[in-house]
Amino acid sequence: MRPTFVLVHGAFANSFSFAPLQAELGLLGHRSIAVDLPGHGFAATYPRAYQAPQDPAGLATAPGAIKGVTLADNAAHLIGILERAKRNGPVILVSHSRGGMTATVAANQRPDLIDRIVYVSAWCPVDLDVNSYYAEPEMASVDATGQVAAMVGNPAELGLLRSNFRTADPGVLAAFKAAFLADGTDEEFMVFLNTFQPDENLDAGTPDDRAQPDTWGRIPKTYIRLAEDTSVPVAMQDRMIREGDALTPQNPYDVRTLTSSHLKWLVDPVPAARVLGEIAALLPAGS
Repeated sequence: MRPTFVLVHGAFANSFSFAPLQAELGLLGHRSIAVDLPGHGFAATYPRAYQAPQDPAGLATAPGAIKGVTLADNAAHLIGILERAKRNGPVILVSHSRGGMTATVAANQRPDLIDRIVYVSAWCPVDLDVNSYYAEPEMASVDATGQVAAMVGNPAELGLLRSNFRTADPGVLAAFKAAFLADGTDEEFMVFLNTFQPDENLDAGTPDDRAQPDTWGRIPKTYIRLAEDTSVPVAMQDRMIREGDALTPQNPYDVRTLTSSHLKWLVDPVPAARVLGEIAALLPAGS
């Protein structure tokens, strides 16, 4: 039976960004599902104040549907999808960026639903919670200029993170491109930026949401490094690989590398689809 790839997006993203990758996977004969976590995709909030001409004051105070959504909510939603996908055969869970947190919690809770877990420059916390990793030396090179400048409103009052991706500030746009898609064209960057949604939830998890050796640790796992990623630098990707291997030395990561920024592998998905096809071939016969 052919496996199903279940694809989990990162922060401020949604299932739409996986469409080119799904097309390539389909052309290679693979089945895939792109997940929208709660408050994402068609459940996202796009305040009227976000539309042109923008209303900065209104955007800073408009309520958002993602308020109150937790990492536990994300994991429960993903587990429901994994349960349905598993009825059709093996499941390969693929996560990107912040989506790795949700994938890790789901793997901790229901390893029986996952035949292989794949992280693409994604967070898989082992020794620390994700917020704490941001203070570590491996993240020192990250330039958060764009993200900070584009933030809108008070997260404590809104109950969510809000970013104005429709800004026309050339400095902010340049910072975003450098952080996410430095190896793409200006046109590709603007298209991808307009797939982002303004709101993201605040819950980055706790130490209890780190990878657990008895559950997460028994699932075969792959880490796909993005060699030109400046948002989750290679040094941090490699640290997560080391920590995962130390947690389960009997079940180390299968490590692959793509020459890509944080987003280029989704804009030009042919190499990624080929690697995922190779990973699917690793599943045991009859699994």
